[in-house]
Amino acid sequence: MNVNKAMILGNLTRDPELRQTPTGQSVCTFDVATNRVWMSPAGEKNQKAEFHRIVAWGKLAEICGQYLNRGRLVFVEGRIETRSWQDKESGAKRYRTEIVAESMQMGPRPLERENTGAATMAETDSRQGQGAPAEEPPTVQYPEDEIDVKDIPF
Repeated sequence: MNVNKAMILGNLTRDPELRQTPTGQSVCTFDVATNRVWMSPAGEKNQKAEFHRIVAWGKLAEICGQYLNRGRLVFVEGRIETRSWQDKESGAKRYRTEIVAESMQMGPRPLERENTGAATMAETDSRQGQGAPAEEPPTVQYPEDEIDVKDIPF
């Protein structure tokens, strides 16, 4: 049995591009950045970003084109596909590896407090005389310790 499955959780690097094929089928392309963070043996924090081209077809393409935008967190499941074509200018053969989306889940909407004029819950409550301001959501604290490879039992 063979498996070709990709799962990507990251942020869109640009707004999606929704197009129609000559036959009328919707296709949407967008790029997602994923970040990897690790500690070097010397204790230095390193990070690297990978960029993935995502292609969605049909109804999923229309949903992606309508609801996704730059900076939005998204989870995409699909298959990896490499396509090739002949470059018109140089005549060289070109390749592009893409993830063909089979499902997509949007992450939470980013807060749009800066320069939007939107009032926070606390401001709205105090304007309406409803009492105490809303509580801040709890923050998650992650331990600073990294897992040492020697500690893994297998």
